[in-house]
Amino acid sequence: MSENEYPQSDNGPQDKDEIIAQQPEAEPESEPEQPRRHEKLPKRRAKGRRNPFVVLLSGLFSLLFLSVLVGGGVLYVGKVWFEKPGPLEEAKTVVIPRGQGVRGITDQLKREGVINKSGFIDDAWVFYGAVLLYKAQDKLQAGEYAFEPGASMHDIMDKLSSGKAILHSLTIPEGLTSKQVIALVNAHEMLSGNEIVDVPAEGSLLPETYKFGRGTPRDQIVNRMRADLNKALELAWQNRDPELPLKNSAELLTLASIVEKETGVAVERPRVASVFVNRLRKGMKLQSDPTILYGLYGGDAWGMPRTIKKSELEAPNPYNTYQIERLPPGPIANVGVAALEAVSRPADTKDLFFVADGTGGHVFAETLDEHNKNVAKWREVEKSRKQDAAASEGTQTQ
Repeated sequence: MSENEYPQSDNGPQDKDEIIAQQPEAEPESEPEQPRRHEKLPKRRAKGRRNPFVVLLSGLFSLLFLSVLVGGGVLYVGKVWFEKPGPLEEAKTVVIPRGQGVRGITDQLKREGVINKSGFIDDAWVFYGAVLLYKAQDKLQAGEYAFEPGASMHDIMDKLSSGKAILHSLTIPEGLTSKQVIALVNAHEMLSGNEIVDVPAEGSLLPETYKFGRGTPRDQIVNRMRADLNKALELAWQNRDPELPLKNSAELLTLASIVEKETGVAVERPRVASVFVNRLRKGMKLQSDPTILYGLYGGDAWGMPRTIKKSELEAPNPYNTYQIERLPPGPIANVGVAALEAVSRPADTKDLFFVADGTGGHVFAETLDEHNKNVAKWREVEKSRKQDAAASEGTQTQ
């Protein structure tokens, strides 16, 4: 067989194309496509990766929560520490001067041992911080305070804020002159400031018991006395008997000072007042012995009780109601509320006279004849007392 001949099948000769079509075709091997040079592959987002803004916000919330948690813990611990019993083992008095700020007060409490001087937590910082948190820095008041044993810092702050300081008292008896009142004010050791030199007008101060904190200025107490007198006088004048023969509140004050010096028995004041009011209505002289002494000796008139001399009775004297027709030119003492009320609403009597009865009180009369009998009895009492005193002195000298 020649090279150009092909074998024939039983069915006859086949052309070349047909032979090739019948040959089995080989499966081409698939190769991965190679990326072109310099061509960037698309980035694929990592699975589960979060937005940066969300991450930042989450961190901030976490930080805030942690801060609140820590801050709350600090506040709780501070509150417990602030309210725990303090170091005092016994009661202690502390004087907080005027003009100290929170820092100064805190340092003083620490020096005085009212709050702890040292420890795991500095009580001074706890107290200072708590005062600011409670907004009590402007409420702390100067004064003298008594702190109980074991007082907590909270107790201390509350007491200083309430102003419940230890109070001292000054009692001014009724019937003293202004000079005598100022002497008592100047002598009180719990008051502060310079001694008062200028004596207030007579009758311008209200005798009373005055409460005050240690270190209160003297002039502040005197101003209170003036203010209280003005209020009491105004009230007495407003509530007066409309038929009262007085022109104004100044005359009421003057007459009340006479009543104050005539009797120290409270129940007698309205009746003594009625005697002077009845005399004013009739145009009679008041004839009050205390006016004689005040006109002669002023603020020193009431040094001690004594009998008026005839020379004193007859001496020229603008206050002497045995010489002048009506009221003296002003008060002869400082009066209490009871004397003001007695004059504004005197007892309803026809009495024109009274004299001492020897027991501390007085006996009253409507007529001169009855009064003279009462005076005679009083003189017998005086005579008997002098005899008893002379006998007692004679016994002591033997």
